[in-house]
Amino acid sequence: MALSGRCRGHGGSPPQRPLRVPAGLRGLMLAVVLAALMSSLASIFASASALFTLDVYRRLRPRATPRHLLIAGRLWVVAMVGLSLAWLPVVQAARGGQLFDYIQAVASYLAPPVAAVFFLAIFVPRVNEPGAFWGLLGGLGLGLARLVPELALGTGTCGTPGRCPAFVCGLHYLHFAALLFLATGLIVIGVSLCFPPIPRQHLHRLVFSLRHSREPRIDLDREAPAGGPGALQLQDVEAEPAGQGAEPDGQGAEPAGQGAEPDGAGGVAKPPAPPPEDPVWSRVVDINALVLMAVAAFLWGYFA
Repeated sequence: MALSGRCRGHGGSPPQRPLRVPAGLRGLMLAVVLAALMSSLASIFASASALFTLDVYRRLRPRATPRHLLIAGRLWVVAMVGLSLAWLPVVQAARGGQLFDYIQAVASYLAPPVAAVFFLAIFVPRVNEPGAFWGLLGGLGLGLARLVPELALGTGTCGTPGRCPAFVCGLHYLHFAALLFLATGLIVIGVSLCFPPIPRQHLHRLVFSLRHSREPRIDLDREAPAGGPGALQLQDVEAEPAGQGAEPDGQGAEPAGQGAEPDGAGGVAKPPAPPPEDPVWSRVVDINALVLMAVAAFLWGYFA
C-alpha cells in the first residue's frame, strides 16, 4: 500500500527514524505533559460544574440549599467523566489515538473565532455587537464544518487512511486555524460596517486607540437617570457628586484633593490620571511580546 504524501519523507523516500530522547528526559517530558493535561481537565470540569449548578440547576430548583447544589455539581462532574470515557473511541478514530494531537486539533477548530473577535474588539473601534455575534456564529459554523466530518469519517494514519475527503481534511489543522481566524475577522468587520458604530463615549480606555483617554466612559448597559445624561457616573471610577451623601454637620464629605474631581458643568466625575509608565520597562515588555509572537508564529508554521 502506497504511503500518503504526509507520511513520506522528502523525495518520496520513507520517513527517517526519529531521534531517541534519553530515558530521564523522556520521563520528565511525560510528567510535564500529564501535569498540563490534568490541570486542563480539572479546570474544565470545575468550570462546567459551576456553570451547570449556578446557571441551570439553581433555576430549576431555586430553593436548593448550598449542600444540595454541591452534591449536584459533584454528580455533574461524574457524568462528564463518564461522557469523556465514552468519547474515547471518537478520539481514536479522529487522530489515531493521539490525545494531545486531538486536543490541539479541536482547539484549532473552535478557538480562532473567539480570538479574532477579541483581537478586533481591542484594535478596531468600529466593531460592534452584531459584528461580534455573527462573527462568532459564522466562525463556529466553519469550524464545525471541518470538525464534524473529521470526527465522523476519521483522518486515519499512515497505514490506514481515513475516509474524510481531502478537500475537507487535507489541510493541516494549524493552517486551517489561521484561515479560520482571517475568515472570522472578515465576517466581523463586514457585518459591523452594516450597523451603526458604538458611540465614542462608551469606548474610552476600552480600545487600544483610546487607552490614554481622560474622558469619562459611560456603560452601555446603564440606563440614563431622570436627570439626563449629564448625571451619569463613571463605570470605572467610584465617586459621588459634590454634596451627595454628606452629613448635615459636614462630616463624611470627601476632601477636594482626594479621588476624582467633578467638572463644572454637570457634576460628572473625571477619571484620575493614570499612573506614570516607565518608558524603559514599557519598551522591554513590547520587545518581549514581539519576540514571543515571532517565535510562536515560526513554530506554528514549521510544525504544521
